[in-house]
Amino acid sequence: MKTAAIIEGLGMETAKATPPVYVDAFAGCGGLSLGLDRAGWSGLFAIEKDESAFQTLQENFLGDASRYRYTWPDWLEKKPWTVEALLSEHIEQLRQLSGKVDLLAGGPPCQGFSSAGRRKADDPRNALVERYLELVDVLKPRLILLENVKGFTQDFKANTKNGRSARENVAAQITRRLSASYHVQSILLKASDYGVPQARPRFILVGVRIDSDLSDSPLDLLDQTRDEVLRSLNLPLKSTASDALSDLEIGRNPLINCPDSKGFEAIGYVGPLTPFQRWCRDGSDTPPSSTRLANHRAPIRERFAEIIEMCREQQRSTRSLSQAMRDQFGLKKLATRVLDPKEPSPTVTSMPDDLIHYSEPRTLTVRENARLQTFPDWFKFCGKYTTGGLRRRVEVPRFTQVANAVPPLLAQILGTRLIRHLNRPPMDGQ
Repeated sequence: MKTAAIIEGLGMETAKATPPVYVDAFAGCGGLSLGLDRAGWSGLFAIEKDESAFQTLQENFLGDASRYRYTWPDWLEKKPWTVEALLSEHIEQLRQLSGKVDLLAGGPPCQGFSSAGRRKADDPRNALVERYLELVDVLKPRLILLENVKGFTQDFKANTKNGRSARENVAAQITRRLSASYHVQSILLKASDYGVPQARPRFILVGVRIDSDLSDSPLDLLDQTRDEVLRSLNLPLKSTASDALSDLEIGRNPLINCPDSKGFEAIGYVGPLTPFQRWCRDGSDTPPSSTRLANHRAPIRERFAEIIEMCREQQRSTRSLSQAMRDQFGLKKLATRVLDPKEPSPTVTSMPDDLIHYSEPRTLTVRENARLQTFPDWFKFCGKYTTGGLRRRVEVPRFTQVANAVPPLLAQILGTRLIRHLNRPPMDGQ
């Protein structure tokens, strides 16, 4: 079903678009949307509850000069939404879209499933999976794309009277729930195997509506699609931290006053050095934004310099600091890692001090994290840079927006595979 067909009678802003249509649920700052758009999909609308993340979506997907734009229905206010509120306030309009959306994409927030967190089976954020399934029931899309952390596939541990026992993991639950109406295929992959300069393990689930004319194995040719997409973009199968970041090193760029943060310095910009960096520039003629540097005090810079050198000598780059190293430097934090310029980065997180630069005694900027996530340099992030304390539970600043996003390059590869699957002729007997 094309956008024009959905538009007819539903009060959309344009009736000329023809690509297959997706809705992005739990959209965050739009990494998944960007990748799908680049693959040839057309975004109908996105659902995101956080004000700062939605501001980023507006900046990049709803502006007059946006490279990619959501079609966006007239009946839907352009504001932050929860899935629950959308289902409550616009259920009739959503029902009119039933069966007319080609793809429902998204990934419910992962904090309750992530191995980096506490992994509580009763974490209230896990209930968002239920809202996602309710949205599936209403929209009845031809395809479903769900992305999440590896912990999605790991059973929960529960305390019982007789000791500890396992509770079914979310991937198994959602597969069972969808199987009445969808053929479900899922894989675990590492983003660094798909051109992303980051060793980011992800769970990918694709559902194909049983009554559609599509085969039930959309991911079978994913590696072939990956190779074709990367070749067309002049990108290697494996990209490293240096491939992504070397042009942003302080040693080759001027320092400037940060345009949006008084009292902070930012990285100026001379130009790209590698094919990956030229791809990230994506034709932009303005310097990258969000290059604000942390205000590290001299003792911190000295400590970072020692840690970088020690990790290099002990070959611990990309790995967590050893207990002996943490004791030596008086560090309690377990997640600190130093990048290796010749390897993909560890997983980007929402904590700005989790990753240390491979050669410069500092943490990374938002833009550098965005590079590791494969966002183009023209993509603008909005809102606060960081937050802390109890506000971390409710605020989604720039570092968190970047960390929570689906890498757009991975999304583009997945989107290309699915759009080809959608357009393939029916199999014999279908």
